[in-house]
Amino acid sequence: MMKNEITRKQFLAHAGAAAAALLTLPRPSLAARPTTGKYCDTPSRCISPMATHGMVTSPNYLATEAGLEVLKRGGNAVDAAIAVSTTLSVVYPLWTSFGASNFWTIYNAKTKELRGLDGNGPAGEQATIEFFKNKGMSKIPERGYLSAITVPGAVAGWSTAHEYADKNMEGGLPWRDLFNAAFNYAQNGFPVTPSLEKWEGIVTETADRDLRDLQRFDGFRKTFLRPDGSTYKVGDVLKLPELANTIKQVAEGGADAFYKGEIAKKIVADLHANGGLLTSDDFANTKARWVKPIGVNYRGYQAVNLPPPTQGIHSLEILNILNNFDVRSLGEGTAGYYHLLVEAIKQSLADRGKYVSDPDFVKIPVPELVSVQHGKDQAAHINMDSSAKDVQALAQKAGTVWFGAVDKYGNAVSAIQSVYYPFGSGIVPEGTGVLLLNRGHAFSLDPNSVNRLEPHKYTFTTLNPPMLLKDGKPYLVYGSMGGDGQPQTQAMIVTRIVDFGMSPQDAINAPRFLYGPTEGIRSNALKIEGRVPTSITDQLNKLGHTVERQPDFTDMMGHAGAILIDPENGMMYGATDPRSDGLAAGY
Repeated sequence: MMKNEITRKQFLAHAGAAAAALLTLPRPSLAARPTTGKYCDTPSRCISPMATHGMVTSPNYLATEAGLEVLKRGGNAVDAAIAVSTTLSVVYPLWTSFGASNFWTIYNAKTKELRGLDGNGPAGEQATIEFFKNKGMSKIPERGYLSAITVPGAVAGWSTAHEYADKNMEGGLPWRDLFNAAFNYAQNGFPVTPSLEKWEGIVTETADRDLRDLQRFDGFRKTFLRPDGSTYKVGDVLKLPELANTIKQVAEGGADAFYKGEIAKKIVADLHANGGLLTSDDFANTKARWVKPIGVNYRGYQAVNLPPPTQGIHSLEILNILNNFDVRSLGEGTAGYYHLLVEAIKQSLADRGKYVSDPDFVKIPVPELVSVQHGKDQAAHINMDSSAKDVQALAQKAGTVWFGAVDKYGNAVSAIQSVYYPFGSGIVPEGTGVLLLNRGHAFSLDPNSVNRLEPHKYTFTTLNPPMLLKDGKPYLVYGSMGGDGQPQTQAMIVTRIVDFGMSPQDAINAPRFLYGPTEGIRSNALKIEGRVPTSITDQLNKLGHTVERQPDFTDMMGHAGAILIDPENGMMYGATDPRSDGLAAGY
């Protein structure tokens, strides 16, 4: 036991006899190979693919297949991730697009180097608090042209990642080859999945016009709906010919074709014709930025993530707090387990709301926030007998994809990409097929907020691509979509694998919770999947949590994925989320 863990005696004082009996359970060896367990109840949830040469996981099977094909042709993990990302930007437009932003954690096996890449775009030069205040607005719109005030950074992220990999990593394919699948599906069509059908229906509802009714935007209606205005159904084929032309230009002309060529001109012209703010200079000056990953120790592993403006620090703080508790002794899936994780999340959320913004505009004490002492201080505020009431979650939406890739050379990528809300701003500039993100809505118009809107500023973002290292090498490449839920799901995955020895697939299959608001639900209640026994949720209610039971395997809990690399023999274990349309596959 680490010296900063709560002792068994202290645990017994809180836990009671039933939970105390769990102390007799053996702690799994950290080097033990994962095994299929109790949450693997059907073959579709138990595939747990294994591979020796490469593995890809994503929330859409077509994108996974595109990445795997790149690996088989000699591409590296970065190449595969780009192929996955570009394909997702076609076949999963509800979550991502060529008009999105992305973030990367990249491990280079050749140089033993871990790098972070910020493929986010800044607010435009004309985006000011005064502009919106003069229009009588108290917040930036959630949808429409005035929500699209940050430059899409995804293409810049792909370009910068590929240039680095091409020069510094083993393996590799030409840039243009990474767009083959994306172009094919945009030009010739792709099958509509259950997720796409569901969310087309949701965003075309008119009950909440600010959030939905996206058919009011010409570009969205012409691109994603049938000519009669109806939505596509599962098994229908959707073609995106204008996007196919954009993809062809980017594949042939690189990032400059997007940011300095005809594509940017068309986007800016459409924005200006409808009162938008982004300029040609905003596009031409957009670059992806290399950043230094940050990390904390967790049970002998190094948990790493990206610094602000991502919420990576929030994800790391949760694990840093849990380091002070004997999580194994609580038992997986018990009321004590869920209670502890939720309370750790609350403590970390307080820091996120107070500090996380663009570090070029706001001083953020990152080293102190991920220090061992700060984790101890936060843990001291947790009461195992009752739920804290004075910590509130922020309402962040989920329009995101996480994906991962590991290649035969030992390179690894954890990446995440987003249009922010499902279908982003709802704006598709004429002649481009590019769906623009609405990440600018995350800015505050309060001049006293750390996340206040300023020209050229990068907004706080929930996107964060985690990785778990063992002895300096990737052990677990993992992540999830889900706004506020991303760090929560990450914590469940890590504790289930590290503390309880579960396989990646079993850890992802297991029941999950979400503390805080989500799409369509504004409350800060503890939302938990209905598979959790009522005896457990009754205990959580008694501890002071307001529990709201949700459907089994609801996508409200996000779409997670993982790749575990066995440190003994290099075997790769893949996992994808049964809540998604995804696939994990290797060779």
